[in-house]
Amino acid sequence: MPLFVTLMNWTDQGVKSFKDSVDRAEAAKSALRAQGVDLQQIYWTVGPYDIVSIVEAPDVETATAALLSLAAQGNLRSTTLRALTADEMRGVIAKTA
Repeated sequence: MPLFVTLMNWTDQGVKSFKDSVDRAEAAKSALRAQGVDLQQIYWTVGPYDIVSIVEAPDVETATAALLSLAAQGNLRSTTLRALTADEMRGVIAKTA
């Protein structure tokens, strides 16, 4: 299944309740799982992003819908990147001239 790297920033609402962040992450993992998305890893970071996560979904549409549902709660905004494994990258390379 495709992997995605999600770069997240807290909104004003999210940062006001940062103490609940770990509990929110656990709830998000369950909610995403119910939508067919596996939140494989989550890291709280220092720098331009507050959270970085790795998610797996059957396709980009499912990932997008699940992450939009998560963002609709108002605690974060996200940027999602499609990530390729080494085997997937070999497949891309094999298709080049």
